[in-house]
Amino acid sequence: MRHCRFSLVLIALLTCCAAFSRPAKSPNGKLTLECQDNHYVLRFEGHDMLTLKAGYDQPICEPIAMKPQRIACDYEMLSGKKRRCTNRANEYTVKGTGGWQMVVRLYDDGLAFRYELTGDAQADKHTELTAYHIGEGTRRWMQQWCDSYEEFFPLSTTGKMKPVHRYGRQFMSPEGWNTRWGYPALLEPSDGLFALITEANIERGHSASSLWNEADTETFCVVPDESDAPQSGWRSPWRVVICGRLSDVVQSTLVTDVSDPCRLADTSWIKPGVVSWIYWAYNHGSNDLDIIRKYTDMAVSLHLPYMLIDAEWDQMKDGHSVEEALADARRKGVKPLIWYNSSVGWVDGAPTPKYRLNKAEDREREFAWCERMGVAGVKIDFFSGDTQMNMDYCIDLLESAARHHLLVNFHGATVPRGWQRTWPNLLSTEGVYGAEWYNNVPTFTKRAAAHNATLPFTRNVIGPMDYTPCTFSDSQHPHITTAAHELALTILFESGLQHLADKPESYMAQPLAVRDFLSKLPNVWDETLLLDGYPGDHVVMARRCGNTWFVAGINGTDEVKTLAFRLPKGVKGSGCTLFADHPQASEKKATTDQWAISNPGKAPTEVVCQPRGGFVIKF
Repeated sequence: MRHCRFSLVLIALLTCCAAFSRPAKSPNGKLTLECQDNHYVLRFEGHDMLTLKAGYDQPICEPIAMKPQRIACDYEMLSGKKRRCTNRANEYTVKGTGGWQMVVRLYDDGLAFRYELTGDAQADKHTELTAYHIGEGTRRWMQQWCDSYEEFFPLSTTGKMKPVHRYGRQFMSPEGWNTRWGYPALLEPSDGLFALITEANIERGHSASSLWNEADTETFCVVPDESDAPQSGWRSPWRVVICGRLSDVVQSTLVTDVSDPCRLADTSWIKPGVVSWIYWAYNHGSNDLDIIRKYTDMAVSLHLPYMLIDAEWDQMKDGHSVEEALADARRKGVKPLIWYNSSVGWVDGAPTPKYRLNKAEDREREFAWCERMGVAGVKIDFFSGDTQMNMDYCIDLLESAARHHLLVNFHGATVPRGWQRTWPNLLSTEGVYGAEWYNNVPTFTKRAAAHNATLPFTRNVIGPMDYTPCTFSDSQHPHITTAAHELALTILFESGLQHLADKPESYMAQPLAVRDFLSKLPNVWDETLLLDGYPGDHVVMARRCGNTWFVAGINGTDEVKTLAFRLPKGVKGSGCTLFADHPQASEKKATTDQWAISNPGKAPTEVVCQPRGGFVIKF
């Protein structure tokens, strides 16, 4: 059901206010959760961050335990913003009626809570009562929901926004406002303090949820998509609010902290890496053996471990076969990835191959063939939203792919919710309005720079993002971001499989230093730091891989902007390479004249960026 039952929650929570006479606290005490009147208040360093209501089928009304259980777990990720993660929380249990209880965890960087159906209890209904209050006037960056999560995160101060896509006709109030919103949702409830709302740990039997404000434009209800009723022993996904300053949000690993540990006994075969990708320059290039070979050769020239054969490889031209393309890649030392249609979303009129993965026996046979042919991974596209059917199907795909040592990249799919920890063969997910859209509509050209400067604070916080970055030439529609801006995206945007989208000749035309940079581009990070930024305006981030640091920044505006920052602690200021825009880059046409590449004696702590420009410093 879409509507929140606030009367039930109000009655219930009025009885439990005494439970929070002393607030629940995070380990460092900076984050607190307190019952106040008929709702919970989340505070960071004494500042009100978010008001919420809670309950599942039956309101939760028992006092919270004031002596928390300590949660402590260190774990390692094979890809992501941070290799070694530390998980520390105070956990409280709130007993409810009808067999329900709510488990609440307060971390230093956020709140996570979920509902559990205990013992032999059964649930007759399937209604979540969680709701967040986002008042009019609150600055927010929220994406209007669509099943592929490919929309912008525009800055707004209201819940009254007109629908912007074809799905809007389904999710629109009588007054014409959009009523359904996707994760994550970034809020700035107090100047300089932020809260990011999402969810984590989707398990078999779950649907994913989204936010609805159809009853009240200030009340955003958590509404799970279509699924079966809960059974005994059932537990919901974690509802997650990452909280603090922008650096706390960007650097947080809370989504994987609350997700189930890795289920694979052997992960030695899982290798993140950079990929050459056909589709952006050649929409139907994967049915042409000559074009595929161009991208295999590009991978060889740039020392990339992977190349992707996209859609329609089962309809190869001129009597050739995909087996020839796979053999060519293997012979040249490049690991091929191949594309499949999930055949649950866009099917009629969609590209092939179709219906090869839907049945368990077909999926096992197909993935066994991939393994025999030396295919390293699969890109699976065109899912149909957040329903339990889609979630269970994705889990089936991840488990089957792991049995056959296949990496996975979900496209046309929902956003990450922690599977990258549980099944680390999931190295990337689209769920983003990325560079592919230069193929589709002219809209992206003028909005790309600001959008790119928003994604590190929104979509990429919650997991890997297959944006397909670093395009120096044009696709169907032009781009007006600078060359250094595009290069910076390879560092700013985290993805276990980083697909370089441009055509081979564009990369080969770049200066030697740029080609060398791409040849040595890491995408497994030991450390990630936000140095400066504000959503939609600019961002400067530092990432470390081993002993090598990268500092990257972009200007999301149409004006010249100086980006100032402090270097990470321990970074020596010498021995660096600076990739920046030529001062007249926007007026230059020759590729080599787009760049100002230097080896300064001392690393700069500010860079003048051209409109929609950027920079990278490699130490």
